Amino acid sequence: MLSALLFQACFSGCAQKADDHELTVAFYNCENFFDNVHNPAKEDEEFTPAGKYHYTQRIYEQKVHNIATVIASMAGADGPALIGMAEVENNTVLDALVNQPELASRGYKYEWFDGPDPRGINVALLYNPKYFRVLKAGPLHVDLSGTGGKSLTRDVLHVYGVLNGDTVHVFVNHWPSRRGGEEESEQKREIAAKVVKDAITPLMKVNPDTKVIIMGDLNDNPTDNSITGILGTKGEQNEVARDGLYDPWINIYKNGQGTEEYDHSWNLFDQVIISGNFLQNKNHKLQYEKAEIFKPDFIIDHYKGHEGEPHRSFVGTHWINGYSDHFPVILYLSNSKG
Repeated sequence: MLSALLFQACFSGCAQKADDHELTVAFYNCENFFDNVHNPAKEDEEFTPAGKYHYTQRIYEQKVHNIATVIASMAGADGPALIGMAEVENNTVLDALVNQPELASRGYKYEWFDGPDPRGINVALLYNPKYFRVLKAGPLHVDLSGTGGKSLTRDVLHVYGVLNGDTVHVFVNHWPSRRGGEEESEQKREIAAKVVKDAITPLMKVNPDTKVIIMGDLNDNPTDNSITGILGTKGEQNEVARDGLYDPWINIYKNGQGTEEYDHSWNLFDQVIISGNFLQNKNHKLQYEKAEIFKPDFIIDHYKGHEGEPHRSFVGTHWINGYSDHFPVILYLSNSKG
C-alpha cells in the first residue's frame, strides 16, 4: 500500500489545478472493479479467492485504494463534480470507494443500477453533492438480440440533475467491446449509440438549450461512425449547432493520443461529449474550457516493452498492484454564474 508520504507526493505533483471558476467532469474505466464474493447470478467466479485471478481480500482492498488514489489526485481539493465509471460490479465496491480515506471528506454519492451484463459489470456515476443534485436516474436498455451472439450488454445510465445551477442530462456508457473484430462488432456499438441518440433527440426538440453530457468507454474512437455518424458529433466548435454535440477528443485522437493501448496502437475509447449549448451559453454558466487525458506519472507503466501505457491491475492473472488498463479523461467547464 502506498505510504501516506508517497501519496501526498503524488497528489501534490500530479493533481491538476482547478481554480475557483472551474468545474470538472471525469470518466474512468476502472478495469474489473469487482468485490471478491461470488454472485451466483453472475459470471464473476474469476474474481474470487479461488478464481483464476486469486482475487483475495487483500488484493480487493488494494484495488479499492488504488482507484481512490487516482480519483483523489484529479482536479484540486474538491475533485471532479461528476465521475462516470465503467467496469463496476456493484454498490459494495462503490460504498468502499467513497469511504476510502482519500475521498471520504468529499462526501461523494453515486447512482448505479444492476444491469444485465453476464459478468456483472456496470456503469456508475459518482457525484459531489456540493455541485450536483440528482432529480431522476434510471437505466436505458441496449437490445442486441438482432445481432447474433450475446444479446445482453451493459445498460446506459441516464442521470438528470442540477449541476452548478443548470439542469443537465448525463449519460454514462460502456458500449459493446470489439471482441470478434472491429467490423464484426461495429453494429452493436451503433445500436448503443442509437439508444443515446434516441434519448437525446426528444429532449432537444422540446428545448434546444437542454444540456447533455455523454461519457463513457465507447469502445470506438472519436472518428468512428457510431460517434460521428449515429451521434452526429463534430470536432470543431464553430461547426456545432446549439442542439448538436461537440466531441473535443476528435482532434486529440488525430494528434496521436489515446487512453488505451492495444497491439502497440493507441485508442481513445474513453470520452466526454457535450451538447453545443456548452459552447454557446447566454447565461455564462457551465461553458466548455478544455479537455485532457489524465495521466500522472504514478499510473503510467514504466516496465520495458510497456513504457507509457496505463499501469494495469494484472499482467495475465498476476496482480501487479496497478490501477487500470485505461487512462481517465477530464473535461473542464467554467462554473461562473455571471
